[in-house]
Amino acid sequence: MWAGTVALTTVAAVLAVPTVTSAAVVPTPEPATVVSANPANATPHARDGETRAFAEVGNLVFVGGSFTQIRQTASSAWVTQRYLFAYDRSTGTISTGFLPVLDGAVNTLIAGPGGTLIVGGTFKNVNGVARRNLVALNPTTGAIIDSWVGRSDGGTVRDLVLHGNWLYVAGAFNWLNGTAHAGLGRLNATTGAIDPTFNINATVGRHSTTSYVWTIDVSPDGGTLAVGGNFLNVNDLPRNQMALIDLTGTPTVLDWSTEKFVPPCAAPATFVHYVQDVKFGGDGSWFVVGTNGGAGWPAAYCDALVRFETANRGSGQLATWVDFTGNDTVTSVEVADNVIYLGGHFRWLNNPNASDNAGAGAVDRLGIGAVTPATGMPINWNPRRSGGSALPSGASSWGSAVPVLWRGSDGLYFGHNSDGMGEEYHGRLGMFPLAGGRTITPKNPPTATTGNLYLGTGPGTVAKVPFNGTTLGTPTAVSQPNYTAAGATWRVDDRIYWSHAVAGTPTGSRIDISLFNGGAIGAPWEASGYNDWYNPAALTGAFFLNGRLYYTRSGANALYYRYFEIDGNYLGATEFSLPTTGVTWSTVRGMAWVGGRIVYGATDGTLRSVPFDPTAAPVVDGTATTVVATATPELTWSSPSTFFAVQ
Repeated sequence: MWAGTVALTTVAAVLAVPTVTSAAVVPTPEPATVVSANPANATPHARDGETRAFAEVGNLVFVGGSFTQIRQTASSAWVTQRYLFAYDRSTGTISTGFLPVLDGAVNTLIAGPGGTLIVGGTFKNVNGVARRNLVALNPTTGAIIDSWVGRSDGGTVRDLVLHGNWLYVAGAFNWLNGTAHAGLGRLNATTGAIDPTFNINATVGRHSTTSYVWTIDVSPDGGTLAVGGNFLNVNDLPRNQMALIDLTGTPTVLDWSTEKFVPPCAAPATFVHYVQDVKFGGDGSWFVVGTNGGAGWPAAYCDALVRFETANRGSGQLATWVDFTGNDTVTSVEVADNVIYLGGHFRWLNNPNASDNAGAGAVDRLGIGAVTPATGMPINWNPRRSGGSALPSGASSWGSAVPVLWRGSDGLYFGHNSDGMGEEYHGRLGMFPLAGGRTITPKNPPTATTGNLYLGTGPGTVAKVPFNGTTLGTPTAVSQPNYTAAGATWRVDDRIYWSHAVAGTPTGSRIDISLFNGGAIGAPWEASGYNDWYNPAALTGAFFLNGRLYYTRSGANALYYRYFEIDGNYLGATEFSLPTTGVTWSTVRGMAWVGGRIVYGATDGTLRSVPFDPTAAPVVDGTATTVVATATPELTWSSPSTFFAVQ
């Protein structure tokens, strides 16, 4: 993940990356449902080219792309069926009734009103009849619906989005239905008639190329259209690769732009534009963009997944978070059930510290992954875009793209230009079923303000001190033999995470987990091997809240955070510093979050409390600090191993 500096505490060096201030929006993790990582077995296969689009009408799944042949199983004979076919969603059986004939690739599909299938692509003829790049078909027979009058008069149709009865059309064209429209248009989805009130044009291609719109999406409330592609202007306003359109009245270009898609990435002649896909979140308050392009960050968001806030206005917009792959392409994104799925030819996520290899923090994700909307951190879902030993002769083990991820009624459909997924054979397409998936419930420290502060007082010994948010009770010494060689500790749900000095580990310490509900601290286990690059022994205090690990560290006078994803226990690769005033963070020893305040010890043995608001600037105002207790001969608050629990 991208941010201020990354502290590599195993060596006496800091790898510099761009400095940012804390975002005005601090997203809160929400309950999510992730699909199974085991692809469905019954889906058919395609060969050559790639799968680019899916749609559902009734119990049929429609598949579009640039493929030329299909077959039912790995042992079936190949049958020529170019660019578009359908199969039964329940059984996987290929339809023998829907066999339209197209002379060019299908890029996008929409289940239209009245049981129609609307098709966009690069074709000129359908079933022997002239239908350039846009057509409505009968989903049972594949016949053209002649009464549907939508037409693209040239170029290509790249993307379609349906909201209500409005069909938004994007691509490389200058005319729709005989009306001048550059790259964008809106049709009546029932009739195909042009909407004359939609007059939004994307023009002037980057690097002296022809302009086009590559990807679009509409917010769930229908109020905002996000547009990405190869253009410099939208309605003559400067909008490099990305624009937002207000749809609440007569469509107009919103006052929103970013400079992060202006600079070129590694090879401008190859990556003319690098915005590849855009999708809104479930409530429409944010959207994500997947990019390719190779090297180019931090000046540009190349080879990354980024989140923007829909309501923000003005120029120079920055992402709420950025998940860099380490210079590998993201070609598709999908948002469903509070999970962001992404596909491409990347090999890692959370990898801003290296190029074409796994840097500090990198989490292995081969060609497909899932991240949380709150932080962009990967979750514990890793099917891998690989066929392993299951690939039949002639199959392709790897390809450059996953052109489409699409959430259907029963799962997440994927289209790619290779044949392996989840260590199984899935020629050019497949589906991860919702059945067999799981629910992810966000976890946090206790919200109560009355409980106990625990303070490490020696090897395997803690002091349990009643605390009501303002005053302390009488401490009790408790033996905890599993809690030895402990450093900074933070409570999350029914467990503690803690810095554990362990001989033989790469840095000499690691982040461990122990179950804890007020009794014995459980035997520790390593949180994740993906965190082995990090030396938590440098932490002088820490607490967790809403997907972030807040901490202080030795040799620094600042309050920091990294993203920390509980579903997988992955530590963010980037360190963020927070704006604060009036607290000497270099003296902090031990921290806990209690009822909206940071309760912290210090080198002088005093326990203090200060309000904490991660959305404010500063997040901490030291003038509001109160002293909870001073050091006594019996108890001094100067140990990093401090945490709060209700029990």
